[in-house]
Amino acid sequence: MSAVALAVIFAIASAAAYAAGAVVQERLAADAARVPVLALLRRGRWWFAVGLNAAGGALHVAALAYGPLSLVQPLGVLTLVLALPMGAALAGRRVANRHWRGAGYTVAGLVVLLLLVSPATGAEALTGRDATTLAIAAAVTVAVLMGAARLSRPLVIRSLLNAAASGVAFAVASALTQTVALRTSEDGPIALLSPLALVLAAMAVGGLLLSQMAYRHSGLGAPLATVTLANPIASAVIGMVLLGERFVGGTVGALAALAAAAVASLGVVALAQPTPAAAGIPPAGPDDSPDDGPAPEGPAPKRERHPVLV
Repeated sequence: MSAVALAVIFAIASAAAYAAGAVVQERLAADAARVPVLALLRRGRWWFAVGLNAAGGALHVAALAYGPLSLVQPLGVLTLVLALPMGAALAGRRVANRHWRGAGYTVAGLVVLLLLVSPATGAEALTGRDATTLAIAAAVTVAVLMGAARLSRPLVIRSLLNAAASGVAFAVASALTQTVALRTSEDGPIALLSPLALVLAAMAVGGLLLSQMAYRHSGLGAPLATVTLANPIASAVIGMVLLGERFVGGTVGALAALAAAAVASLGVVALAQPTPAAAGIPPAGPDDSPDDGPAPEGPAPKRERHPVLV
């Protein structure tokens, strides 16, 4: 089997592991809606989700060992495509047509974006000053997004802000992982005990907790799409500001990247639309609209505050 084929297999397996982890996190958030996020650390399903995400990361590294970043990174967006039917199967529903369209927009925009921002050079470590600057800027950005989420009254907006903060945290963790790995190869295991490694761990754990908070209010599709979108955008900013990377194609490439990000954002908006189905009844008709009249007045069912985007 060729190296490229192995890279594709590992990349798809990585996307499947990340998708399964997201589904487990979303279901846990729906079942424990009023439980503090930190209390979930005592639940076995949370650690199962953590294990799935760790497996996804390991498989991603394995894919990069056999194939170029320009091939592996776009395949990572399959996480969203795989997560939708996984969540649907677990909930006993079908994926709404508009959510498939939203996933298509998001995936198409992300693939173009990833192809345009993929670095052409090899791995490069951040300097000490750049790493410190990145850690401070990331902490401020995540704190601002979390504060905005707490002040937001619409639950969907709160969810998307927490998801964006999660994506930023994951992007910073990825950048620091590359730096720590390169320093470990030069200085040995002692580099794993550096302050930079501790920041990396904090960002990785923070990203998981923030994604868990995001799944509480908006189901699966929109938060996962937002995390998947925010991660490469934040990574591109880090690469251009601190590592001297540029968009492929210069100004034209930058404009194309903005257009791709806009298309992906439209997909997120579509995924954020809740399904009209209630109590496990699948939507009817091609436009996902029920045919049994308007919804009865009165308080919404408890599950409606945490719809599964399927």
